[in-house]
Amino acid sequence: MYDFKFYEEAEEDLAKLNNSIKKLFAKKLTQIIKNPEIGKDLGNKNNLKLSGLKKVYFDKKRYRIVYEVIKQEIIIHIIAIGKRDDMEVYKKANNRYEKYN
Repeated sequence: MYDFKFYEEAEEDLAKLNNSIKKLFAKKLTQIIKNPEIGKDLGNKNNLKLSGLKKVYFDKKRYRIVYEVIKQEIIIHIIAIGKRDDMEVYKKANNRYEKYN
C-alpha cells in the first residue's frame, strides 16, 4: 500500500469542495492508495506537460484527481483536484508540477 502527500495547493482545492464531494474524494483516494495504477496516464495535451502523471474521475466524472506515483518512495503525490471545465484541473496540475519539479 502506498502513502500519499498533497501539494499545498491541492489541499486548498480539497478544502473548497463541499462535504459530500470530499467523501467521494476520500473513497477514490483509498482506491488509488491500494492500486495507484487505476489512473489513466496523462500525456502532453493542449501544450500542457502532463506526461508521467495520472488521472482518475470521481462524482460521475465531474471531478478529477491528478497525481504522480513515486514508486521508489511508495508515495502518491496529489497534485490537483477539480473539474475539467476549460481544462482547469489540468492547467493547475501543469503549473504546480512545473513549480515543484
